[in-house]
Amino acid sequence: MDWKNIYRGIMMGISDLIPGVSGGTIAVLLGIYSDFIAAINGFFSKDWRKQLPFLIPLGIGIVVALLGFSQIINWLMENHFQPTQFFFLGLVLGIVPMLVRMAEIKTSFTIWHYLVLILATVLVTLFGFIVPEEGAVILDLTFENGIRFFIAGWLASMAMLMPGISGSLVLLLFGVYFTATSALSISSPNIPVIIIIGAGVLVGFIICSKFIKHILLHYPYMTYAAIIGLVLGSVTVVYPGLENDVGVIIPCIITFLIGSSIALFLGSKQTTLR
Repeated sequence: MDWKNIYRGIMMGISDLIPGVSGGTIAVLLGIYSDFIAAINGFFSKDWRKQLPFLIPLGIGIVVALLGFSQIINWLMENHFQPTQFFFLGLVLGIVPMLVRMAEIKTSFTIWHYLVLILATVLVTLFGFIVPEEGAVILDLTFENGIRFFIAGWLASMAMLMPGISGSLVLLLFGVYFTATSALSISSPNIPVIIIIGAGVLVGFIICSKFIKHILLHYPYMTYAAIIGLVLGSVTVVYPGLENDVGVIIPCIITFLIGSSIALFLGSKQTTLR
């Protein structure tokens, strides 16, 4: 067992709780992205047992983060929204130099790569503009809501696997983000909601992991172009605005510098999309 994956899973789980921040981005930052995709892909094959030493500790970390930090994240978002968002903004921007270096833009990119990069940036930016600012917890588990939860979980899991796209953002777009985070409450978990969204996530993992593995293997630089665009576009989603108040600006600057420093430090150790 690679027990270091517990803390990696915790970091990925926390990031997946934040609309605009991708667990896939954190996986790239930690140097386990390609191993993560390969392990998920391999888990749904005849060699599934070989993936357990990697996935079990990672899964433990993710579950711990989702259950233990969902309320903390909600509290930070409610009481210290801008400094919290600026920390994640620092993480997102701090990963860009690493991706540019890995993609070997100067020698490998053509006009088509740049077009894909721009398209991905624009698409995520547009998603950011249609995210609702407020939402309510859905209390009635009707058949229609069940389908909605399942599809939202499916698409959110696909987003979780791609650096730059936030699964939480997808849940927000479907209007189920607050329902999902509320369902994860340790004191009063909503098991049916967790099961339905979890089933959608599982289906998304099965389907999307194979696709991502294929494009990483056969179209690496085009994939890099898309990922860089997705990351850049997510900046518009994470950016919370900034009040004209020194008491807010200074904490935001500090948290941004902390987040970007962490990303730049970890990114300096990565040479490939592993």
